[in-house]
Formats: sequence, C-alpha cells, structure tokens
Amino acid sequence: MPCPAPFKTATIQFEPTMFAKEQNVASLLKMCEEAAQGGAKLIVTPEMGATGYCWYDRAEVAPYVEPIPGPTTSRFHDIAARHGCYIVIGMPEIDEATGLYYNSAALIGPDGLVGKHRKSHPYIAEPKWAASGDIAHAVFDTALGRIAIVICMDLHFFETVRLETLQGADVICHISNWLAERTPAPYWITRAFENACYVVESNRWGLERTVQFSGGSCIIGPDGTVEASVDSGNAIVIGMIDPARARTREVLGEPVFEMRRPALYKTLMTNSFTWNPLEFHRLYGYQPLPEGTASTLAVAQFAPSNDAAQNLAQIDAYAAEAQAKGASLLVLPELSLTRTPEPITGPSVTAFTRIAMRHRLHIVAGFAESDGAQAYNTVVLSGPEGRVGRYRKIHLSMTDRTWATPGDDWTWFDLPFGRLGLLTGTDALLPESGRILGLEGCDIIACPAALPDGFTGAHQGTEIPHNAPIPKGADPYHWHALRTRSGENNLHLAFANACTDSPGHSGIFGADTFAFPRQESAILDSPGLATLDIDLTNLGGPYPTNVTRRKDLITMRLPHHYTALVTEGSQLAAE
Repeated sequence: MPCPAPFKTATIQFEPTMFAKEQNVASLLKMCEEAAQGGAKLIVTPEMGATGYCWYDRAEVAPYVEPIPGPTTSRFHDIAARHGCYIVIGMPEIDEATGLYYNSAALIGPDGLVGKHRKSHPYIAEPKWAASGDIAHAVFDTALGRIAIVICMDLHFFETVRLETLQGADVICHISNWLAERTPAPYWITRAFENACYVVESNRWGLERTVQFSGGSCIIGPDGTVEASVDSGNAIVIGMIDPARARTREVLGEPVFEMRRPALYKTLMTNSFTWNPLEFHRLYGYQPLPEGTASTLAVAQFAPSNDAAQNLAQIDAYAAEAQAKGASLLVLPELSLTRTPEPITGPSVTAFTRIAMRHRLHIVAGFAESDGAQAYNTVVLSGPEGRVGRYRKIHLSMTDRTWATPGDDWTWFDLPFGRLGLLTGTDALLPESGRILGLEGCDIIACPAALPDGFTGAHQGTEIPHNAPIPKGADPYHWHALRTRSGENNLHLAFANACTDSPGHSGIFGADTFAFPRQESAILDSPGLATLDIDLTNLGGPYPTNVTRRKDLITMRLPHHYTALVTEGSQLAAE
C-alpha cells in the first residue's frame, strides 16, 4: 500500500464541566466543526471531554455513560461524514452486555465508528467507577494512515505505544487529563521520540474538584520536536502529519525497530514487583537485593581520543575528583578507554582497574573488546576489589555494526551501594533495555554513551497555576530522554555521554520524575564531573519505603497486554 500523503491535523484543548454533558458535547461539536472547516482531517479531543473526569463512583457517573457506538458518537459522525475527516472523542462507556463502565475513546470516520480504545492502565481515579480496558492497543488503517489511541495513564508505560507502533501506527492519538507537571509533558515527547512516530496530544485544562489539569495540548513530530502547542485555555491547535516521516522509524539516525532483540525481552512478560520486592528478590535465598544505603554517584563527561594513555590520564583525574567528593561510583563515556579492540585482560583495562583500586572507587567505562575472532562494544566495571565484570552491548548502532558483534546477556551486579545494571549508548534509545533491568531489581543503571544531540528540549514556561513545588518557569532541560528512562523504571540513571561532537548532556537522574525539585545532578554541556547523593535506605518494616525499591510504576504494569513485544516477528508489521 502506498504511503498516504501529508494531511492537516487538529488537537482540541477544552475544559469540560461536570454534570453538563450536553453543554460539553455541544462545545466540542462546535470546535470540531471549526477544525474540519479549516481543513483538519484528524481531530482529537480530550479524555472524558464529554463529561468531565473526577467522578466519585459508579452511581454518580451512571447518568452520563452510553454505549459506543451510541448517541454521542452519532453526532460526531455527522461532522466526519460531511467533511471526510476522522475524530477521536473521549467519553465514559457502558458495555451493554456486562454493565461495566470504561474510560473510552472512539475513532469516528466518514463511514461511522472505525474503532475504540478502553483505557488499559488506570490512574488512581478510574477504579472508583471504571473497569480496566479489555479492548485496547489496536491500530486502525484509514485513508489518512495508521492511527492508534492511548488514554492518559496508558502512555506512562512505554509498552502501550510500542505495541501500537510495532503494528505500524503512524500517529498516536493521546487523549488525557494530565496533571502535576508543566506540559507538553516529557513522557509525551519521549513516546514520540523513541518510536519515531507522531503524537497528537489532546489534554484538558482547568480546575475540577481541586485537581489542576496541565493543558499543553500539542502535536509532536517523530523526532520529539513539539511542532505546535497551546499552553492554557480552550483552543484548537493545527499541525501537519506526514506519514512518510513516521515510517522511517529512525531515532537519532538509528533504525531502532531493526535493532530490537525480542528473544532477549521475555522478562517484559513478568511483573517482579507484584509481591513485596524485598521478599521476592530473596526468594529461595537467591540474589537478594543488597542492603540499601546512602551514597554518591558521579558521571564524567569528556571527549575520548584514540590514544588510550591520554584517556587513562583523564580517567585518573576524574577518579581523583570523584573520590574527593565522596563518590561510590563513577561512570565514564562509551569507548572512553580504547577504540581499538583489545582483550579484557589487556593493558588498558588492567591500567583502568588499577585506577579504580587506587581510588577505592567503582568505575564504569566503555572499551572496544576483542575476544578471539570477535569484537564487542563493551562496558567494564572495576572497583576496590579489582575487575568486577563486563557487559557487551546488545543493541548495536549502525557504526557499531561495522566492527562489533552484539552481546546476548543483560548484566547487573550487587555492590555495597545497591544493585547496578549496565547499558551503553544506543541501548538507552530502546525502552525495553531499562525496563528489563528495572524488573531485575536494579537501583541504578550506569550508561556510558556517545549519542549525538537531539534527546533534550526546552520549555518557555507555563501560565497554568500549578501549586509549588511544581515548576512553572522556563527550563532549558524540560525534556531529557534519559530522565524519562530513570523515572519510568523508578531507578537512578547515571548517563555519561561523550562530548566529541555535541554538548553531551550527561547527568544523573532520580527515580521519581514527578518529585520536585528534581532529584538529579547538574546536566553537563561541557567536559566535567557531576554528582548526585542518593539514598536507598528503608525506614523500617517488612515493605520498602523507598520508591527505588518499591518501583511504583513498574508495579502498575499489565504484562498480559504485552505479548507482541517479545515475539520474533513483532517488528515486521512496522516495516
């Protein structure tokens, strides 16, 4: 099938009123009509835009639920039929066969109902009245291209959008009642960026039952650029969708869907945090989590050279600085030891290990490893006890493929300051990597990298009246893809990027992206060292009181939806 032509899209930002369904629907119809008259072929409206969101219970919302298709979808179909467009409408749905209620979205086209999505991953509000969705994550082939839907909390979990883009989705319609942060939200941007797809975001704004919603409705391009947006107020945001851009499936120039290794992702089908993680990880006495402690992490950013001796001199200086600042761990960039392959027992790694032992410091660095006839892009971990272990890069970049063989094993180590997982470079572009290490109980991921620029974004500030300490001002690092990686897995991520041809943007990111002020180090834009104090201790009792050990977001995953992520043919539909 030929790739569809570019088309105009509209996302509608709207403040619904509770107990005023007819008023809300009439307002949305008027805004959709205006957008369609302006040429928009895909029009997206907010989550529960027909009724408002903050319902106390089933009894209170009962007068406003209806089936899909039903009276409300029929009214929007009239616009879609007259203008040859597609409309996404959010509403509370009743399944007439079961009597269950759902937080749902309908995709309506010129010929009627195309399909629907029932919110699969509930926020705290849905269990008061709605069941978790059982019709979810389908991709709808339309004259415009392949369209998919997620609702608000669904998008917190990378798995939902990944399921849809693996089926070939060009556009993700994300309808939401997003709150508690400045928008366009970093999670929205990350999902577009990591899947190289469009995200058309329709968020509500305003105050409802003490809840301040964030607005920021927008259209996000496949490279993570916010192409059009509005901050506050009822508004129609117009932009263009080019399905051909989405179908390249490239992130920072890398063919990420080709790089996937589904055979290594089976852990995604488990949920190791359903049970008390402190008990789960010590079950049968096998691999119990190390005792949580307070410690200091450090990352060093510099431009490695082809001269191993010069690199080792820089590493020694950064190790001394990190030791002086009380660090337990120092992470260095990808291939920061050597770029010419040598054995792990060779002179460069040996000298590196001596540096770690001399400074009584665990250090992570990348090097080009030779092992017989094979070469690997490898990360080595050494410490006061000597060389601890290595990790061989699983997701090779296009450049890596010219010389390296991919690794086949996820790697983590239990150290005095916590459970440490290792990734490197383009591994971090694939969200499966961080999730697997999170499921294995990692407190920290060390990620040496040499990524080009393009994974951060600024914000000019918002007029939404968030309560302190939620930030409202301008921020040059509003979005950082590696911050999302840490937060979505409730762990600390120490990202040390080479700054050879870019500012680097290295930093150490905290385990809770909704904790403000942010729990993170300075973000580096030139050579230097950044540190962060972390605390993995428990306040006592049988259950973890620390978010890193509790992993709240991982606990809320619903793996029964995720089977397509781990099957060998799962990336073929995206081609």
